Amino acid sequence: MKVLTPLLSLLIAAAPISSLAGPGDTSDVAEVRISFENETFEDDPFAIRLDSLMNSTLFAAEIFPDILIGEYNADLDSIPTVSDSVMALRMAYLNSQTPFDLVYNDEVRRYIELYSNRRREQVSRMLGLAEYYFPIFESALDKYDMPMELKYLAIVESALNPQARSRVGAKGLWQFMYATGRMQGLQVNSYVDERCDPIKSTEAACDYLMKLHDIFDDWNLALAAYNSGPGNVNRAIRRSGGKRDYWQIRPWLPRETAGYVPAFIAVNYVMNYAGEHGLTATPTLYNFYETDTIRIQHKLTFDQIATATGIDKAAIEALNPSYRIGVIPEIVDQEHYLVLPRQQMGVFISNEDSIYAIAAAEFEQNTATEPEIAESSDRMVHRVRSGESLGVIGEKYGVSVRSIQNWNGLRGTTIRVGQRLVIYPRRIPEASSTASSSSSSSTPSGEGIRYTVRSGDTLYDIARKYPGVSADNIMEWNNIRRASSLRPGQTLVIHAP
Repeated sequence: MKVLTPLLSLLIAAAPISSLAGPGDTSDVAEVRISFENETFEDDPFAIRLDSLMNSTLFAAEIFPDILIGEYNADLDSIPTVSDSVMALRMAYLNSQTPFDLVYNDEVRRYIELYSNRRREQVSRMLGLAEYYFPIFESALDKYDMPMELKYLAIVESALNPQARSRVGAKGLWQFMYATGRMQGLQVNSYVDERCDPIKSTEAACDYLMKLHDIFDDWNLALAAYNSGPGNVNRAIRRSGGKRDYWQIRPWLPRETAGYVPAFIAVNYVMNYAGEHGLTATPTLYNFYETDTIRIQHKLTFDQIATATGIDKAAIEALNPSYRIGVIPEIVDQEHYLVLPRQQMGVFISNEDSIYAIAAAEFEQNTATEPEIAESSDRMVHRVRSGESLGVIGEKYGVSVRSIQNWNGLRGTTIRVGQRLVIYPRRIPEASSTASSSSSSSTPSGEGIRYTVRSGDTLYDIARKYPGVSADNIMEWNNIRRASSLRPGQTLVIHAP
């Protein structure tokens, strides 16, 4: 590999960016086309040797010695049979090590069978993904002095998929709704969705779970409140006659929450006794200790990073799931980070100034294609018309097809006439008919229902009172920018279906 040429380094350092990239400039300097395709980069040899020593000295030991690495075997006949009495004894052992009430009953047994038999391939993937995500979770849980078993909650929530999106719009490893995420300090804009950031979302989840535990003074009730909202748990306590045990109030909880804690208990068991059930981990590309993180100084795209470091773009996307369109922005008073395999991070750091300079020149050449930042609370709902495709709709609003798919949980590009799509536009279409259509479907007609906020109410609790209404809807209808700005006595308009 060759390093950046001395002449090009001098040109980048001495010449203004406009002279390097100006489309109409015919000077000698302008003849030098600044592009990552024309340059290759290499790491510092001494730093490479230090990396090798660190790998062999500090990170040689197995991080998860109890997890078996192997190929997934779909042959159901090979699944070991484990008796009820053995599973009960194992659960009792796990229960002795945690403040959670890890009981073994018929409901928990059904979830154990679900994960260990019918979802074996998914569990195998999660066992592998645990090598990357569990160190992140454990570090945050240790910081907040919380039970380590809470790391298994992310499995119930998202199956360790940082891009997971529920049918109601919750997103990320910890499945934060937009309003709750903003309340917990997670930023969401056209470039970044911190609900998908493993570190920041884990911090937010720990903080939120601690608040719920402080309210209910019981971890099982805190889990139930995390799933359905503290208001639903409090109502279940009232309807049960003041019971304070999860299993006693369970009949009065929403159906999904009634299975939430049993699923969490089952996951605790399956992840600890995977080998005894013949479950092996699907190998993943990287574990946590094979990666490194750096704060980015200037704007970069994933394509630029991939070309400069030689790492596959798909790997960059997997390691940096919070960047929505493959761009790390440069925003005043905000810090953004890049995660790379440690070997490629060495290449990046050794050539950091040159990479930023070439990237800046490329952006100067393509300023017309750079999206403007728009807060994602400025959302619209677009009703699909005859002849429209995702590409046509994306062009109208200045967004990518992939962004529309992510916002609406679409796996493919098939859409139907009349379908409503959530859009976070970067520009408003000039055609008044399109704007009118979008506006009419995002802002219901009529005066709506008047609701007076009570002490202790959250947007999520209020939305639960009206089927088909989300916290995001309430924020939009009442021009609420921050969920935390809700106050007792405030009057809200609710357009219930």
